[in-house]
Amino acid sequence: MNPPARTFAGARVRALRLSLRLGQAEMARRAGISVSYLSQIETDDRPLTSAVAIALARAFPHDWSLPDAEDAARFHVALAEAAADPLSPDIPDDAALARAAEQQPALARRLVALHAAWRRAEEQLMILDDAVDSGATGSARLPWEEARDWFHDAGNYIDTLDTAAEALAGTIGGDIARRLRERHGVETMWSDTSEPGTPLRRFDAVRGVLTLDRALPRESAAFHLAHQLTRLELAGEIAAIVAGAGLKSEEARQLLSVGLANYAAGALVMPYAAFRAAATATRHDIDRLCQIFGVSFEQACHRLSTLQRPGARGLPFHFCRVDMAGNITKRHSATRLQFARYGGACPLWIVHEAVAIPDRILTQLAETPDGVRYVSMAKGLVKPTGSFARPPRRYAVAIGCEVAHAGAFIYADGLDLSGARGVTPIGVSCRICPREDCEQRAFPPAGRRILVDPDVRTVVPYRTG
Repeated sequence: MNPPARTFAGARVRALRLSLRLGQAEMARRAGISVSYLSQIETDDRPLTSAVAIALARAFPHDWSLPDAEDAARFHVALAEAAADPLSPDIPDDAALARAAEQQPALARRLVALHAAWRRAEEQLMILDDAVDSGATGSARLPWEEARDWFHDAGNYIDTLDTAAEALAGTIGGDIARRLRERHGVETMWSDTSEPGTPLRRFDAVRGVLTLDRALPRESAAFHLAHQLTRLELAGEIAAIVAGAGLKSEEARQLLSVGLANYAAGALVMPYAAFRAAATATRHDIDRLCQIFGVSFEQACHRLSTLQRPGARGLPFHFCRVDMAGNITKRHSATRLQFARYGGACPLWIVHEAVAIPDRILTQLAETPDGVRYVSMAKGLVKPTGSFARPPRRYAVAIGCEVAHAGAFIYADGLDLSGARGVTPIGVSCRICPREDCEQRAFPPAGRRILVDPDVRTVVPYRTG
């Protein structure tokens, strides 16, 4: 049996003492320990024992606390990610990281903070690049950008709605139409036509009628029913979140309200605990999840990207939806992979091929310029419209995880994860991608001098210096 992990909390103990304006002698007296012992704890020469931690909690019940197990786990993961960044020349082993976190916690946290700051700087560079692509001027964001960025900043998980929707699912037993009818007096009807311009969903609050497009697939119709129910039953929770979101425009607040109802609808038809358990049991086989929960392929993919509940997190995924022109119309990443905020993704990414080949699952092992490898799955989808006069909507969804989680991701089966063969080098945007030999490059990388030789032509008519 391994010995229990030692806790070094010198910085936290010292910060507590200084915040209370106590000398070491007075704090030691209240905690029932010697001044020299307290001094050694504060300098991390000695670990904080359970007995001393309890004594501090009793002496300062409203001020003293230690990070819980989950906080400590998150810190160790962040430290490992910072140390393992491929840009670092030397990568310490797990034992060295454990010693650093134990013996020099302040220094270790500084390393994590610096790494996080570097990542934020990289993201800001992507934002500036996206602004160039979009033609945006100034710092103003469009309403849909405000709402989209709010979900991104929230980590694509909203605990208030998720837990409330899960509880509601347990109450109604899956019969959403009946709940609408009996609790809210809302009858569900189907549209008489599927001509162009027919709304997918229309709610008449005065008459108490919800009309759905008759061309909707069964899974989409169920989702629209769930959307309407959550708008009625979770109206207070949604309104409170919107009020506290700090969005600048009324249009952005309205879009966020709709997005939150969509989020709650997904949580209603795919309750968190049950969906997470099924995802783990099936190794995240999306077709099987669709069968179990009666949802569409896109709905299951999107739900997988929201499994971020503290204490019960799912596999960290990145997820996006791409249209025929390569525009990213949905995006979220719980991995280190980040998407361009505007425009399209790297053309070498498998999702672009999937758009042109509907109903076939494609897999890919890809590597970003920072050396991180990902396993991705993409599938092209077609949404029928029920009329020749209404062209079907065509797009593709992609979902993936870092290669370290490949064993839990069924779509990694059959890929050579260890060798260099079969690895596709991808980037985020040509303007910030450093790969000079990419045959799909559309623009030169920003910040580099362009060298043009009229007598030599490669894939692009320039080199960078």
